[in-house]
Amino acid sequence: MPRSYVKEARRRGVGSKRERIGPIVARLKRAHPDATIALRSRSELELLVAVMLSAQTTDVNVNRVTERLFVKYRRPEDYLAVPVEELERDIYQTGFFRQKAKSIRGTMRMLIEEFDGQVPRRLEELVRLPGVARKTANVVAAELGDPQGVVVDTHVRRLSQRLALTRQEDPVKIERDLARLVPRAEWGVFPHLLIWHGRRVCIARAPRCEDCVLSDLCPSSRV
Repeated sequence: MPRSYVKEARRRGVGSKRERIGPIVARLKRAHPDATIALRSRSELELLVAVMLSAQTTDVNVNRVTERLFVKYRRPEDYLAVPVEELERDIYQTGFFRQKAKSIRGTMRMLIEEFDGQVPRRLEELVRLPGVARKTANVVAAELGDPQGVVVDTHVRRLSQRLALTRQEDPVKIERDLARLVPRAEWGVFPHLLIWHGRRVCIARAPRCEDCVLSDLCPSSRV
């Protein structure tokens, strides 16, 4: 079980969740106007593969691998045209390469057989693809312009708990809380705002509360 940050939210007098969510989103947008997905892709298929490869590794590492990968593999058929061992070598640096290669090939086969080689946009269709769990599906749907949920990664989980937007530990329950609270129009950008703020300011071990634009809205602030 990853560390919980729920108990850090002890300060009072910062307002209710619903009173604070609007200012939180607005301030984070001003603080991080460049907040967007860090994975590089030029097509819907590349986006799907990049997100699948990003599990248990860094976006920087994935971008390094896909820079070469996407030159070699352009269509779903390309991932099935080579021996699985070759694909494993091509994605080796992303870690868990055997399972990822298996999932990618299974996904490509399903795309060809059931979706005319196109990446589906509905969450219920995306999660049917091998190796595509809810988080991956949420990322892909949001980046394709139709967010159907709120992406919850380690940064989103930590900041949502510190900001007392949720008291849940399970990502699915955290997503449910955030979806009820965050305006639907902001579902796509909200996770990026928390991710970038988490990387730059609200760091796990040493949050820089003195530099945080949310310090007066945050019940975990140390200022």
